[in-house]
Amino acid sequence: MIKLKAWLNAARLRTLPLSISGILVGAAIASWQGFTNLSILLLALLTTVGLQVTSNFANDYGDGVKGTDNSDRIGPQRALQSGLLTAIQLKRGIYISIVINIFLVILLVLVSFGTDNLDYIILFLVLGGFAIWAAIKYTVGKSAYGYYGLGDVFVFVFFGLVSVLGTHFLFVKSFYPLALLPAISIGLLSVGVLNLNNMRDHRSDQAVGKNTVVVKMGYAKAKKYHYLILVTAFLCLFYFLFTTNGSHLRYVSLIGFLPVFIHMRKVSVTENEANLDPELKKLALSTFMTALLFFISYYYFL
Repeated sequence: MIKLKAWLNAARLRTLPLSISGILVGAAIASWQGFTNLSILLLALLTTVGLQVTSNFANDYGDGVKGTDNSDRIGPQRALQSGLLTAIQLKRGIYISIVINIFLVILLVLVSFGTDNLDYIILFLVLGGFAIWAAIKYTVGKSAYGYYGLGDVFVFVFFGLVSVLGTHFLFVKSFYPLALLPAISIGLLSVGVLNLNNMRDHRSDQAVGKNTVVVKMGYAKAKKYHYLILVTAFLCLFYFLFTTNGSHLRYVSLIGFLPVFIHMRKVSVTENEANLDPELKKLALSTFMTALLFFISYYYFL
């Protein structure tokens, strides 16, 4: 029971709703265009959750062995940092999750494309392999890109563009240019969660040489960057809703931005970065709520 709790701690279950947001949006757009497949949807969700868990294991391990997760860090203690799991145990967990991810990626690709569309199969297998690599290399190894301020780019690409557009393509087998707008929106909201995490941890990150975007630009400018990210996310989603046809019910997903704007006000008046920790959950759940409302309105009502 204790070990199970330790692994659940390392899996960081609270991050999973954010990870599936792009899948829901991509599937909803495909459904609106007349393409639905429950098997593809379920496998896409499982694959994304598997990748997120792998990333969380690797992040726990990478920051733990580098000493980034130490007593100066704000926020919940990690599994390695607290001694709940050893570095060897976490490493084994990463290897096992990689094997599971490979299996899920292959199954998803075969269910979506069959065995005839070789070009698509190769493309998505490469994307899957790159996603696994990105999940691990955020904090693991000497060349971990999270330590060079590239985390925002990778989160935007995989949580936004790949998640939404890739999922949509699995259903439709073609690219829909307008889908870039909600993909950008979900990607930027996800970057906002990472930026908030990095604002909270910027002092301890700077002390150990983890040069995130926040460390590079400073806390005050990171706030302005945060506002720009979230406002742009809103505008992209609003423009997509405005330019597509259907019932006014499609605008219901904008309700998810109400707590986002309240969150922005909270960030603007917060000087002690420790007080940003509760905002992480709020922004992540607001992103998920936006995606879920989008999914419900486009999947069932439009």
